[in-house]
Amino acid sequence: MSVTDLSVGCRFADYFAICGLDFDSGLEPDRLCGDNLHVSPLDRSYKGKVLAHYPDNIQSNPFDEHAVCMLCLPAGLQFRTQKHSLEPKFHSFVVTRENASRYYGFSLIFYEEVRNRNICSAMHTLQAMYITELSSGQTPPGYRKGTGKESSRSLPRSFKLAPHSGAALTYYDIAKDKLYVAKSISLICQYPYVRVAQLFLENLFRSLPRQPGPGLSPESYVYNLLYEVPVPLPGQALRLYVPPSEPHLDPIPVVIRMPNPPEELPLLDYPLRVMFQVLGVECVVQLFTCVLLEHQVLLRSSDYNKLMLVAECIVSLLLPFTWAHVYVPILPAPLYHFLDAPVPFVMGLHADSALSANSPRNIALGSEAALCLVDIDKPDIQLPEELPIYPHRTPFIEELNHILDKHQVQRPETEPTKLDVPLNGSSYKSMADNMSSSCTLPSGGLRRKHSFHDVLDWDESRPLNASPPPSPTRRPPLRLDALQRIVDIVKRTGVNIDDMEADTVMPTMKKQILNDEEQYNEDIRFNIVIRETFLNRFVHMFLMYENFVIMPDQDRDSWLSSRESMVNFDKASFLSDQPQRHRPFLSRFLETQMFATLIDNKIMANWGEYDANLQVLEHRIQAVRTNSLKRIKNAKWQVKDCPPELLLGDISRKLSTEVTPAAIAQNNRTFVEKLLKECKSKTKRMLVEKMGTEETDLGLGCEVSITGVEESTMIASLCDLLERLWSHGVQHKMGKSALWMHLTNYQELEQCSNSTKPIDPNYLTPDLSSVGAEVEAQQSSSNSSRSRDSSRGGSRDSSRDRLSNSGTLERKPSQPPNPMRPLPQSLTFDMRNVQAMTDIKTEIGYARAWVRLSLEKKLLSKHLRELLADTTLLRSQYKRTAFLRCEEEREQFLYHLLTLNAVDYYCFTNTYPTTKLPYRVLIVPSRKASQTTANCWISISGTNRESTPKIPIPRNTNEFVFHHKNLGILSTLRIGHDNSGLSPRWLLDQVYVRNEVTGHTYTFPCNRWLGTGVDDGSTERLLLAARVRNERTPRTPAPPPPAPLPPTPTTTHLSTSTIQHMIGDCVNAIVKWHYQSKREKDANSLSILLCGENGLVKCLEQAFLCGFKSARLFGKNLFIWDYFARVKDEFKLSLCDETNAQNNKSCGVAYNCRQDQEHRSIWRCYCHLMDEINTVGRTLGKDGKFQLFICLSLREHWLHRMLVPMSMTRVTMEMYEEQSFLRKRGLLTFLRQILEPLDEFDIVLENSLTQGI
Repeated sequence: MSVTDLSVGCRFADYFAICGLDFDSGLEPDRLCGDNLHVSPLDRSYKGKVLAHYPDNIQSNPFDEHAVCMLCLPAGLQFRTQKHSLEPKFHSFVVTRENASRYYGFSLIFYEEVRNRNICSAMHTLQAMYITELSSGQTPPGYRKGTGKESSRSLPRSFKLAPHSGAALTYYDIAKDKLYVAKSISLICQYPYVRVAQLFLENLFRSLPRQPGPGLSPESYVYNLLYEVPVPLPGQALRLYVPPSEPHLDPIPVVIRMPNPPEELPLLDYPLRVMFQVLGVECVVQLFTCVLLEHQVLLRSSDYNKLMLVAECIVSLLLPFTWAHVYVPILPAPLYHFLDAPVPFVMGLHADSALSANSPRNIALGSEAALCLVDIDKPDIQLPEELPIYPHRTPFIEELNHILDKHQVQRPETEPTKLDVPLNGSSYKSMADNMSSSCTLPSGGLRRKHSFHDVLDWDESRPLNASPPPSPTRRPPLRLDALQRIVDIVKRTGVNIDDMEADTVMPTMKKQILNDEEQYNEDIRFNIVIRETFLNRFVHMFLMYENFVIMPDQDRDSWLSSRESMVNFDKASFLSDQPQRHRPFLSRFLETQMFATLIDNKIMANWGEYDANLQVLEHRIQAVRTNSLKRIKNAKWQVKDCPPELLLGDISRKLSTEVTPAAIAQNNRTFVEKLLKECKSKTKRMLVEKMGTEETDLGLGCEVSITGVEESTMIASLCDLLERLWSHGVQHKMGKSALWMHLTNYQELEQCSNSTKPIDPNYLTPDLSSVGAEVEAQQSSSNSSRSRDSSRGGSRDSSRDRLSNSGTLERKPSQPPNPMRPLPQSLTFDMRNVQAMTDIKTEIGYARAWVRLSLEKKLLSKHLRELLADTTLLRSQYKRTAFLRCEEEREQFLYHLLTLNAVDYYCFTNTYPTTKLPYRVLIVPSRKASQTTANCWISISGTNRESTPKIPIPRNTNEFVFHHKNLGILSTLRIGHDNSGLSPRWLLDQVYVRNEVTGHTYTFPCNRWLGTGVDDGSTERLLLAARVRNERTPRTPAPPPPAPLPPTPTTTHLSTSTIQHMIGDCVNAIVKWHYQSKREKDANSLSILLCGENGLVKCLEQAFLCGFKSARLFGKNLFIWDYFARVKDEFKLSLCDETNAQNNKSCGVAYNCRQDQEHRSIWRCYCHLMDEINTVGRTLGKDGKFQLFICLSLREHWLHRMLVPMSMTRVTMEMYEEQSFLRKRGLLTFLRQILEPLDEFDIVLENSLTQGI
């Protein structure tokens, strides 16, 4: 062949290759496929070679003989006889070069008769050797068992008797059988034009061998495709000709087109329709999620073309992102060791029927915890562990179902997909029930829709898929049953529907039959719709991503050299704007390589290097932003007659008229009013959403239930509004955030004006680097002031009572103030705290963090008023027409923001969980024993699932500061000591803890001893947090702090009816808590319901104290835990002596419980739990152990089951009176039945409550 003038880089096809058996080399076993001597010679894989390829070489795409041969014949060289199916099979493949570029191949595998006597004799000899080994039993037993065939000396006879059995197919008789060998003709192209390549190879095969007659020769078509057909330019189409299905027919014209990004999506010629038909919608979405998070994805199918199709389709849906890891859609047998790679990959394995040692079903994968395994033929999918949910997953699946219904695409629920290999009636196991309601109904009277390979007719007398097995009977879809019921109702009304057309009754069942060209065009349209739908999700997900890209301040070469160590995206600020339920997915997706590549491409665009996929994304984002400004009313347009003279007026005069200043002012006034109206609506919506159930009383419950917008989304919308307000009318915009630039300018002016003034140490910012020195400087004065406060400890209890009644610290002038010095409430103080956050990198991120912090501290309106009060700075930065310079609207705007102080936001605390924050601890001991010689420590837990380690308390000081990752809202505090020294006993009043950034202050009341030999002997206490509020009449009052616990069992006797009422209220509160929505639940609220004042533990303590004989004439009084310990001893004795009848009588059990299996299991559980508590809680006192026992038994659903066995012990009769809950039948029944409903819930306890048990 001679090379034409066509540029090599623009050719449609680079190579035409022929792969098969080299008769000169003979039969060479493919050693790379492993040892396969245990299988029949016809089932073995042999080594194939590239017999010819045209042209010899292309400089831009060198011919890789090894890769092409291995992928054109991925199963190696296979032999068949006339008893096998000899239908040709088409598949495509992709080869990835070392520079990550790809080229595509298309192979048609057919079987050619072997007329070489040497090859036939060699195959016959191998067959005889195999039969001899199999008959003599030399084949390993494992292989014989794996084949599923029994070995015997009459094996040839069994072949003869059962010519169509599986064993007969593997036998080659040289005298009777014809031997066929696999051969491949293939095209190597730069672009995946699948349909043209498949049609070309199929029709080229049909024209072989060439019969004399009119028409072009096969060589002419190959030459034309290689040297005379270019790839069309972007946005253009090209018509080319492929061989006809019959030699006497004219060539078939085919049109190919190259898309033109960014208006159009990149090329995809694989039909997405087939992937949805095979896998179903939900399986595709789950697979898509795994690929997005760069998990290891392994596809499995008996059809090579399915592997390539599914891989290419799922990767194409990643647009604008690209898969940057290992990508081998068809993994040849010699490359099975690639599965051990500890990197993300997308690979495809053929479901080989031969059970060789290296068969795919026997391959051990490296790590299956992060593996997504998809069986395409069933279909079935195995997901990785802890896979997060894709954002808006349910509406996304509903949208895809609607598209599939509109295009009449069937899913696995309706019928099996016919694609070379039938699905055998299998359906996806995890399909949602509601998906079946949207499926297109099958009809027996209508012809089934053609699938992708139904258009291929190799032989007009026999279809390509030879005799697929019939699908099993399926139950009729629910929609058909509902439709039949509707028809029955209509008939009962007297309406005759027999004469109605089928389209009127069941329009969804009508299926249009398309020819090959129409089906291809429909697939292209369907591809565009599906890909635009997936892309639209990314567009809305990353609509504002540009604000969080950190642009470098260096040249291109310097940035490229340090790119690996640079932080290019402000992930913390971006995640702060996302809904809480979407953060698990987004936080992992932002760490992927494909997202990092997109951000790198965004930065490279500054130097003129534009990525095509990035341009597609930004083009769609710009379209969404443009369309968002349009407001179209959902109403019918009113048709009005327009006089013709208005249309024929002087248009040029209208266009030349200058806009008057009055019109400009009016337009600006309208814009300002719209901004103010938007601010009012946003603040009102935030208030109503935050009020919880109170919106029903205001008549807004329906609106709230419809919107249901999450708090973080609304706050992000408020931040966007503030940015737009500060960007309106700005003189010179510098930076991405106009609000942050205004704040920094104000901060600089404040620093300049205060440089000559003395610094007040009381209002220094608690910066991370200076807060330690500040604490040391104030240590002596703080200790002296606290000692004076502790001397007036008698009034502290009354203060706590008033706090519990009102929910606020509305102290009278005679009350002692909060012992902790208040934090400054200045604007610059909060700015410095935000600037100290190391996980924020952009101006937008700083501005949003500052807004969230100010909103949480209820200082947003105050701070902005302080900022806007500097009129000199305001006039220098903004025009006269700016919103911020309109005094009346500005005041209304600040008052709207002031209304947000009526609710409690934790938008800063809950948004930045990784930020390191300072916490100030103030310990208030009692007057009796304010000092201790022991080494003390504290450990604090919060709602962010974070808990500090044991933090040592500095000696000779009761106030200190520590730094830790954001704990969230504080819930519990553990304080204890090692009981060392001469005087270790310590009487603790309470502990204060304050977040030095947000100002949230928590009190942890105690009023108990720490030390052995006093109180209950505890050297460690668990304290529950109560928020100290400085606001008046907050919307969500804090729970009252627990009252001081008595050092000994209380002598106050409550009536049994009162205790029953208290327990009932506690159980009802816990049940209601579990039925609350996730948005209304607090992480520490369940701990308060269980262990707080008037919690379930305290109420059950009162129940166990009722009738308890705790007083002793000599020695200390008994605790409830003493009773529990004696019950454990009796249960252990009963378990050890259950075979001794004499010990049975002395046991004191009311009836023979040892023969009751349930009671014996309860005894064992009780003893095991007691042993665990005694082992772990060595530092806990008896009251602490009792609390731990109640919490753990509730979690394990044991408590109400233990009451009856406990009541039957001799210890109960000795330590309780007749009228106690454990001895009176009615009270015991009440106690057991009131606790039984808690079995319905999974009670999840904080780690601080369980001690790690």
